[in-house]
Amino acid sequence: MFVAAVAFVFMFGGALVGIFLRKAFPEHHLNSDTRDVVRVGTGLIATLSALVLGLLIASAQSALQTQSNQIKQMTANVILLDNMLMLSGADAQPLRALLRSGVQSLVDRIWREQDDASAKAAPFKATAQADLFFDRLLQLTPHNDTERITQTKAIQLGIDLAQTRVLFAQSSYSIPRPFEGVLVFWLTAIFVSFGLFARPNLIIVATLFVCALSASTAIFLIAELSHPFTGVMAISNEPLLNALAPLDR
Repeated sequence: MFVAAVAFVFMFGGALVGIFLRKAFPEHHLNSDTRDVVRVGTGLIATLSALVLGLLIASAQSALQTQSNQIKQMTANVILLDNMLMLSGADAQPLRALLRSGVQSLVDRIWREQDDASAKAAPFKATAQADLFFDRLLQLTPHNDTERITQTKAIQLGIDLAQTRVLFAQSSYSIPRPFEGVLVFWLTAIFVSFGLFARPNLIIVATLFVCALSASTAIFLIAELSHPFTGVMAISNEPLLNALAPLDR
């Protein structure tokens, strides 16, 4: 949101600066030759900006979809793991309670890590609760073939869940600040050229305002897609939190 607001101020401010410069420059500096050169130059910058904006939106959307799919995969693995534990005999039932408390910790940690830049930079480590759950799962003693098969599947689901969790911790998307600065500079230069050759009136100023707002909205969209666990486009944690019904039901 902050980057988009700064971009809007720079772009619309650049258009107003262009209008001011039009009055400051002598008329012969604004002849048709100057207009053609500026138009060609800003056309090149506009093409580059459009390509970059399109690529950034597509890349951010792809990263968002990847993380959303990983959350869905975790949810499915948790549900299947609970079902396997339910079929693994009486000894496995305490693990179901441990799994439910672990899901809450998993959700809290994922959403906290994705919202905290320092947590993202830290190496991923499994929690003590996750280690305890997996150790107890390996220690189960099956009493028949059915329990043996379900325990094997439960162990595999636990491994799959851990792998998805590690991949999720390592998959993050962010736009470098210098990249954002260059993009805002390009767009500001374009808006300066718009104001430079326009005779100011209410319709022109309103059009420049709407155009600057639209371009900054595109940057806002990229920023929102880059932070999928906060903001208006945040991935909901409800499906994962509510994946398992309470044991007393």
